[in-house]
Amino acid sequence: MNQIDLTDRKAVITGGAQGIGLAIARRLLASGARVCLWDRDTDLLAKVVDELGEPGACGVTADVADASGVDRARTETDERFGAVDILINNAGIAGPTAPLWECEPDAWHECINVDLNGVFHCCYALVPGMLERDYGRVVNVASIAGKEGNPNASAYSAAKAGVIALTKSLAKETAHRNVAVNCITPAVANTRILEQVTQEHIDYMLSKIPRGRFLETEEIAAMVAWLASAENSFTTGAVFDLSGGRATY
Repeated sequence: MNQIDLTDRKAVITGGAQGIGLAIARRLLASGARVCLWDRDTDLLAKVVDELGEPGACGVTADVADASGVDRARTETDERFGAVDILINNAGIAGPTAPLWECEPDAWHECINVDLNGVFHCCYALVPGMLERDYGRVVNVASIAGKEGNPNASAYSAAKAGVIALTKSLAKETAHRNVAVNCITPAVANTRILEQVTQEHIDYMLSKIPRGRFLETEEIAAMVAWLASAENSFTTGAVFDLSGGRATY
């Protein structure tokens, strides 16, 4: 494992209590960062922080879809950690897996609120401090679905496409400071989010990956660790694929 130097950096990872978020947390901790996991599942969050057993890890209950809740989480994190240098916007849900005309509006709006508005809420809360201190790294977890659009996943695809566009806009707005804003577009990884979709949908996503396997969460974490580091001093507004060959453009 390449050693990325994140010594004394302070990171917030949303949806950090499981799956991709937890893998990123482990990698950042191994690189010397202090990590605050934000998650809406309070019980799971407490269990995971205890299992990590790291003095540099803590958890704060936060639902990223709730702007006021994100603001409270920022205040609590600042009090416990100090200023945040790194923001990993990872929290997300699968949303409805059905043709668009069969999606219930409430399910559509929930997906957009978590997967897209949640990224806005967290950037709104934490990026101003990065600009003030002239240092920050933001990594948004989008999806290959945001580039290509998966059938029977219109809400998720639309939300992730929005995350890509948000990333590019925010990067241009912050490029005059030492703040880098990038996003990743993973193919499907075998995490608990798959419990929210049909086997048919999983089979479709796997069939599109030339490598013929799930993406490993540790592979995602490896890319995120560099994007979150000071070594990433020039690249901003970029989209980094982890598609196993699906996206070749």
